[in-house]
Amino acid sequence: MTDAVTDIEELYQKLKKIQEPKGYYFEKDKERVLDLLKALVFNKERYGYMACPCRLASGDRQADKDILCPCAYRESDVKDYGSCYCNLYVSKAWNEAEIPHEYVPERRPPEKMGF
Repeated sequence: MTDAVTDIEELYQKLKKIQEPKGYYFEKDKERVLDLLKALVFNKERYGYMACPCRLASGDRQADKDILCPCAYRESDVKDYGSCYCNLYVSKAWNEAEIPHEYVPERRPPEKMGF
């Protein structure tokens, strides 16, 4: 295994240990989760912080503070839809298919997205 793969697996285990007691679980498709974690690490290398891999970061940490993973929208997304925007963090009910897997709309205001 390469160091990058090991680092991603370590990140997976670390975040899992921190987030599960808070009621946030990784989506059960581990391959998808690892791809998202790789994108987080890529953003950290690129910008110096782990910006949401499903959104465009500006490169300005202060401007992007709402999309530092876990983003400011995760709690309400998981509460309302059972999943965050990326489907990285989900509820137990979502993972166990007890609730529908609905599309999670973007909550980030357009003015923060540079539009």
